[in-house]
Amino acid sequence: MFRNQYDNDVTIWSPQGRIHQLEYAMEAVKQGSAAVGIKSKTHAILIALKRAPSELSAHQKKILPIDDHVAVAIAGLTADARLLCNFMRSECLDSRWAYDQALPISRLVSMVGNKSQIPTQRYGRRPFGVGLLIAGYDSAGPHIYQTCPSANYYDCKAMAIGARSQSARTYLEKYLDTFAECSLEELVKHGLRALRDTLPSEMNLNTKNCSLGIVSVDMKFKIYDDEKVASYLALIEGEERSTAAPDGEEGDAAAPATRTDLQPPVPVSAAADGEEGMES
Repeated sequence: MFRNQYDNDVTIWSPQGRIHQLEYAMEAVKQGSAAVGIKSKTHAILIALKRAPSELSAHQKKILPIDDHVAVAIAGLTADARLLCNFMRSECLDSRWAYDQALPISRLVSMVGNKSQIPTQRYGRRPFGVGLLIAGYDSAGPHIYQTCPSANYYDCKAMAIGARSQSARTYLEKYLDTFAECSLEELVKHGLRALRDTLPSEMNLNTKNCSLGIVSVDMKFKIYDDEKVASYLALIEGEERSTAAPDGEEGDAAAPATRTDLQPPVPVSAAADGEEGMES
């Protein structure tokens, strides 16, 4: 009953040491469609689930190019993702103009983290309601990074974000030790299987709702959409799912047990309905 005293602004802390506006932003990421990122010793890939706001519209893009060596998959509000992507593209262009070389992935992610931190500290601002999976290749090899609305970022071997992503993470944890030595084809198979586990049992991956991005030392970041992804989907055609995501599952199984106590005055489900029109 006292929650509303502490969630009116991002600079207000609750007596329990929590910032409710940050938790609402994290919830927006959990309502977004799922995305999976995996890396081996030679490749980094992103596989994302696309949504269509209605039957009358096309599926919206989920993997956005940044530079020749890096791209991002998003889960959350597309408007916020677009702003962050424009910022990242600008930084990559600055690096190529000033130093005549690609911006290292770790430095780019650090810049995104610093930018995301600003609206968590200033009155009248709100956190970015989007999570990013950043995949790229630089002189240090392939990288998969996850960023959060809280401005935290993590260097990952494999990661999944978005709705029902716990099912995908369970699959990734099961095969984590094998990813480093995988060929590109095997890596894509693992990514597609993990993404498929986030779908309800009556749905399956197809050329309209699946998007794939690949980068390696000798290959610029290439994104496959629509019919271009059909040959990769054929690799897992007919296979049984390792785990079926429960139809009632929302967000992450690791979410706090008190999550329902943290809903804002306007229910998150209402934001999710609006997100389907904005989120790709």
